[in-house]
Amino acid sequence: MSHCILRHIPNTLTCLNLFSGCLAVVMAFHGEPKLAFGFIMLSAIFDFFDGLAARAFDAHSPIGKDLDSLADDVSFGVAPAAMLYNLLMQIASTEAWEGARALLPYLSFLIAVFSALRLAKFNNDTRQSTSFIGLPVPANALFWASLVLIFTDGSRLHPLLADWAFPITLAIVALVLLFSWLLVSEIPMFSLKKIKGNRTIVIFCCGTLPLLALFSMKAFVPIIIWYVLLSLISNGKK
Repeated sequence: MSHCILRHIPNTLTCLNLFSGCLAVVMAFHGEPKLAFGFIMLSAIFDFFDGLAARAFDAHSPIGKDLDSLADDVSFGVAPAAMLYNLLMQIASTEAWEGARALLPYLSFLIAVFSALRLAKFNNDTRQSTSFIGLPVPANALFWASLVLIFTDGSRLHPLLADWAFPITLAIVALVLLFSWLLVSEIPMFSLKKIKGNRTIVIFCCGTLPLLALFSMKAFVPIIIWYVLLSLISNGKK
């Protein structure tokens, strides 16, 4: 009886990840980026512990694998995409946009599309048992959620951005294309699962902790950039 209950703990945590991700989407469309970010972080916690529970209770299953990918795409794909869409629509409303420029905010949903591709690739790639190939979707989600917070003042667009609406939008769209490529790229990136004896992770943490102390939720933009650069550097030394 107890074993039967334990078997369902990982999928329960995954469902909580999905539920939290749905709440993040709702908060994003309601123009509450801080709450949306909070629910994405909560999803990341559930995502960490569902894998931990699956290994601890030997409760791996094809259903759990598929459910985990679905939850991750909502929490780390659709939710940050919705946050970015809301931000770009606010930027667009600062001036009379016409034609193609009015369509640019919808490109934010490439984040959700390429996150789904990344997750499908991960599920069928046996090379990613101890490290990653391509940017992990939670890291990508934290980058975009943090970027939205940088550009907003509370729930509104930062007033200093009004005069730079169009070039900022173009820069964001360029980042969307770059990070979409990073998600499905063949670039090896280190995992944080095995800290002991891993010099790269120690260096990463030494750079990450001061940023978190200084900038809190807005720190994940430089942190994820630091993660990608450190992955490239560590791979270049091999």
